[in-house]
Amino acid sequence: MSRYIYTLVLHLLLPSILIRLWLRGRQAPAYRQRWTERLGFTPPLASSTAPLWVHAVSVGEVQAVATLIHRFLQHHPEIPVLITTMTPTGADRVKQLFGEQVAHRYCPYDLPWAMSRFLDITQPRGCVIVETELWPNFLRQCQRKQIPTLLANARLSERSARGYARFPSLTRDMLNRLSRVAVQDHTDGERFKALGLDPSRLNVIGSIKFDVEINPQWAKDARQLRQHWGAARPVFLAASTHDDEESQLLANLPELLSAYPDLLIVLVPRHPERFDTVAQLCQSSGLTCTRRSQNTLASPDTQIYLADTMGELMSFCSAADIVFVGGSLIERGGHNPLEPALLGKPVITGLHTFNFAAITQGLASAGALSQVKNAKDVMSQLQFWLSNPDSATCAGQAAQDYVASHAGALSRLEAELEPLLKTTTNQ
Repeated sequence: MSRYIYTLVLHLLLPSILIRLWLRGRQAPAYRQRWTERLGFTPPLASSTAPLWVHAVSVGEVQAVATLIHRFLQHHPEIPVLITTMTPTGADRVKQLFGEQVAHRYCPYDLPWAMSRFLDITQPRGCVIVETELWPNFLRQCQRKQIPTLLANARLSERSARGYARFPSLTRDMLNRLSRVAVQDHTDGERFKALGLDPSRLNVIGSIKFDVEINPQWAKDARQLRQHWGAARPVFLAASTHDDEESQLLANLPELLSAYPDLLIVLVPRHPERFDTVAQLCQSSGLTCTRRSQNTLASPDTQIYLADTMGELMSFCSAADIVFVGGSLIERGGHNPLEPALLGKPVITGLHTFNFAAITQGLASAGALSQVKNAKDVMSQLQFWLSNPDSATCAGQAAQDYVASHAGALSRLEAELEPLLKTTTNQ
């Protein structure tokens, strides 16, 4: 009964959802493109062979599963791959990472008829859902059509678990339509079981984000960036920042810049529709700002380099000396601190890191990450590491060592994936 109520409410909300999609297209025109795919009107795939379907909501999930997909393409060249996302930025990242090696579609909204039409057209042999993107009709339609589902790299924060627990019967029904659940750690696993997941479907494999392969292009790009910026300048990267975080950081920069006048701040907002807004913030701060999108090279007096392009975060990370990971000074839950850690960078975050609680705690315990209360404390930690380069180097090495010591989840996930490939769907 709860799923029927959920579906009715979703249908009633559909007009407002479509209006919101259209309005988002004002700042990000890509939201107005291919919008019929969101209702299940999906163009047929080029291959008649049943694909492996990978659902990754946006950029972070696409990045997380990239190594798995690359390895899958190498090991199973006979099986096409279909990747769905919910955001245009996710779609762009798929294109950047895989080109024509995979097909991309937008995943339909969680309406029974939209999901059914999508599955009838694409006819996947199995579905890998990245992290914790769970929808009742999505999973019911997959089960009805005998499409096995694997929830991969799953994590469940305490906050998310409380949200799911508000709808116990709907959540329990949804979880037990999953074929397998591969969680990042035992705490995540216990939360899934408390919500009603059958323990026989669960396996703790660790996080595949520890198994990201370092792309040599990142270091090559970094060398070019440092040549333009100045090889001897200290570089601070504020990555994946959100609304209000940029203004907090900018307000606390002048005192630090008076002590380190040659410091370059590379600012990477999380969402491209905010690039112009953040550019205006930088200009109104009185600091000298250069925008990456304008192909203008940073001069020696440039104080802020606004990285308002997509797909270059890891190159900027490689070029930086110290990295702040955004979404953590506000109650957003933080972003992945393993990306800078993988490259041996000392990391700073705020206190709001519930999306990556275990990883953040692990890096902090290893001496690789400093968790601070506010933007002023970000600057204090940054100043400490700038003044004590040996300490910063030790923190960066600890970060790399921590990532290396937790590798191996990817192979375990591949073992979970293989049974899905052998299952014949009821086409």
